[in-house]
Amino acid sequence: MATTLQINGKAVGVAAAPDTPLLWVLRDELLMTGTKYGCGIAQCGACTVLSDGQPIRSCQTPISAVASTKITTIEGLGGLHPVQQAWQKLDVPQCGYCQSGQIMSAVALLQQKPQPTDDDISAAMDGNICRCGTYQRIRAAIKAAAGLPQAPTNPPPLATPPAAAKV
Repeated sequence: MATTLQINGKAVGVAAAPDTPLLWVLRDELLMTGTKYGCGIAQCGACTVLSDGQPIRSCQTPISAVASTKITTIEGLGGLHPVQQAWQKLDVPQCGYCQSGQIMSAVALLQQKPQPTDDDISAAMDGNICRCGTYQRIRAAIKAAAGLPQAPTNPPPLATPPAAAKV
């Protein structure tokens, strides 16, 4: 049974069964390996792609659920998207494994809220796990991509309390 998916602006015929997770179609059938397998239970965000601009976890989304939507993968951003440029400029990745999912969630956020607050960023990125802990750099890159002011990377030290008076 063939299914046609709209992936990165192109109609693509796939031979997978309708209940096949989108992740496996992308990686195994279409050889689009930018979207990563992380946990397999839609909890880590490594497999995030966009479906009609909304972030979804492709490891748990059957192709039948997205057959009538426009799917965008990390490959569809082409490497020149402002989020990708900010990621490179600020040297966000450490191991890089989760970064395609992080970037796709950030792209969706900025499409919905071009000038997100810190709370917006926290809410949108919740559930995207980075084992290396690059969350500060991820937040800074999202702000850079949005053209928002950056927090200093080396904030001044906290004021030291005055020494207690000796009696």
